Amino acid sequence: MSERSTEPISELLDSLYRDDSRRILATLIRLLGDFDLAEEAMHEAFAAALTLWPTTGVPASPRPWLISTARFKAIDTLRRRARFDASQDELARHLEAQWTSAQTSRQDDSLEDDRLRLIFTCCHPSLAPEAHVALTLREVCGLTTEEIAKAFLITPQSLAQRIVRAKAKIRDAHIPYEVPTPQELPQRLAAVLQVIYLVFNEGYSAAAGTEVTRAELTSEAIRLGRLLAELQPNPEVPGLLALMLLQESRRAARTSPAGELILLENQDRSLWNLAQIAEGVALLEKSIKSRSFGSYTLQAAIAAVHAQAESAARTDWQQIVALYDRLLRIQPSPVVELNRAVAVAMLDGPEAGLALIDALLEQGILANYYLAHSVRADMYRRLGKTAEARAAYDKALALTQQEPEQRFLQERIRQLK
Repeated sequence: MSERSTEPISELLDSLYRDDSRRILATLIRLLGDFDLAEEAMHEAFAAALTLWPTTGVPASPRPWLISTARFKAIDTLRRRARFDASQDELARHLEAQWTSAQTSRQDDSLEDDRLRLIFTCCHPSLAPEAHVALTLREVCGLTTEEIAKAFLITPQSLAQRIVRAKAKIRDAHIPYEVPTPQELPQRLAAVLQVIYLVFNEGYSAAAGTEVTRAELTSEAIRLGRLLAELQPNPEVPGLLALMLLQESRRAARTSPAGELILLENQDRSLWNLAQIAEGVALLEKSIKSRSFGSYTLQAAIAAVHAQAESAARTDWQQIVALYDRLLRIQPSPVVELNRAVAVAMLDGPEAGLALIDALLEQGILANYYLAHSVRADMYRRLGKTAEARAAYDKALALTQQEPEQRFLQERIRQLK
């Protein structure tokens, strides 16, 4: 087999893995009932495809082929284990009996989507809250342990242990792989919304790496939000979906062609996605009409004010401050207070914003949050206090792990010189 003949197959499989591996894995977890067995079998199926497809040709439906092959790989694995554990042989026979062609060809876009089932499993109340996000980002979105650990400022070893414990809990407690019943859904919804929101945030502003955004994560979060909106009419679901769409609408304008960060006030608004803005505003209005909305809807309302402003100069900062005031009443948070301080600075001047930021930093909660120091530096810069601005930018630069942010801060420091 020549390298030339395998190269197109390798590229195709790379594309399939990038685009479909999490969907395939979710289906395998549903069918096998074991996270680790499903992941091992999926990788073996991709390896088998790389060996076989150059000779047999690419199947008409690659995804079902990979799922079916993974099924046989999983059964073979269980057969080997049966030499030491008889229960594994019984499980292998059960899988052979239960697996049907109808199971492997079910529609991916159905309401009972496998990835939606998986996210509810990852967010089950029996699991520790800190495990919800870690397990969802790892299993639903495919982030590596190192990437998740960086995003949440813990060591990869601690993160890996967290995931292992969560998987063991799912297995040992027989946590069902299913969407909750209508009676259970409301109490389970908050954790799922939070996880989708955090997945979107990691895609919208990556915690580390070479890129500002990760489109695959924001797209996945929006897709999960749409599925959830079909399933559950709670007003916070369209509120969260509106927030994600309104934020995502600015993605094309947030970086230069060279990948450099562009702040909101300097973005080319002609690049904003008008269709996403229109859909987000419509969802926002639907949520507000319910009169029982929460924090996601209020954040979407703030994003809508930005999205509908003709320019940075014509942004209604008074309305944004009022929305942040309301948001703080229902969701007190130092990050929300920081965002409000920025809005106050735009409305009343940098001195007013700086006083609020200094008060926040004195509490110590945001001491290691690079954006707090970056915003503080910008206030000093606008006030003409070069030395103070330089010190704050240096602090922000020491704390950020995202390369475009680092370059942006370095340029700010250079300009001060």
